[in-house]
Amino acid sequence: MNLITMEQLLAKPVCMMTGEELTLLLQNIGTAKVSAEVAPECKKRYVYGVQGIAETFGCSIPTANRIKASGVIDDAITQIGRKIVVDPELAIQLVKEAKAKGKDVTK
Repeated sequence: MNLITMEQLLAKPVCMMTGEELTLLLQNIGTAKVSAEVAPECKKRYVYGVQGIAETFGCSIPTANRIKASGVIDDAITQIGRKIVVDPELAIQLVKEAKAKGKDVTK
């Protein structure tokens, strides 16, 4: 058997491990240092529909419709047919920038 480090073993997919490698991993599970970091793109949260826009901005549905119709948050919206997906962080940033320029997004 080739010598393998714990780092190499942790990086190896379980379906590719031999029984011996899996047993070694399970025996050393308490001592193995596993990186529990989540990729930044996996942390992204989305809201859906006009209701999601209303929740993001803490406003009513009619006001959320006006914000969407204003076009200010278009870069934060992905819409296919009736399905609306919104990146709330980007939407808030876009509204802040618009307000800094003196633009009213609810008219």
